Amino acid sequence: MAKGYTVWFTGLSGSGKSTLANRLAEIIRSRGQVVEVIDGDVIRRSLSKGLGFSKEGRDENIKRVGHVCSYLTATERVAIAACISPYKAIRNANRDLIGDFVEVYCKCSLDECAKRDPKGMYAKAFAGEIKGFTGVDDPYEEPENPEVIVDTDSEDINTSINKIVKVLERMDFLPEIETISAEEEEVIKKRLESLGYL
Repeated sequence: MAKGYTVWFTGLSGSGKSTLANRLAEIIRSRGQVVEVIDGDVIRRSLSKGLGFSKEGRDENIKRVGHVCSYLTATERVAIAACISPYKAIRNANRDLIGDFVEVYCKCSLDECAKRDPKGMYAKAFAGEIKGFTGVDDPYEEPENPEVIVDTDSEDINTSINKIVKVLERMDFLPEIETISAEEEEVIKKRLESLGYL
């Protein structure tokens, strides 16, 4: 039976969390594991509807995501969470709750995140139209010891994904793709030639 685990993406809005989470889910599914992606924005509109953006509201939102991930992990599934989750204490509480937990820090400069922002939220925050915006007038506490740091400011998506996949493989969460030697490949090629396929 496959072992459940949680991959927790954290980083500023616009740092690439959802993009990487969805790409990683495709890879995990292709290797035979059952995976669910829990996106912070979606949770805000459903499970956490009505919560505000105070520290207490944000912490409660992330606790709820953590409980969903804990349930999925305990039932032998892979949970991928993509949430800003700005505060270290609540991320660490979720790590303790879940156990099999891999933190991925999407490191990206505020300037680059603001450039990528299709909804113009950063511009509104810089103009003072939105208060308590993470990274502008509300803190983002960087992870101290994440399992993976992806520098989405400078890395392309494939480089970032490969880093994450390698860590999951080395932690024995994700099965490695079996590779064959050049000699084995030559034997297979000759066999297919002899059968008329090549």
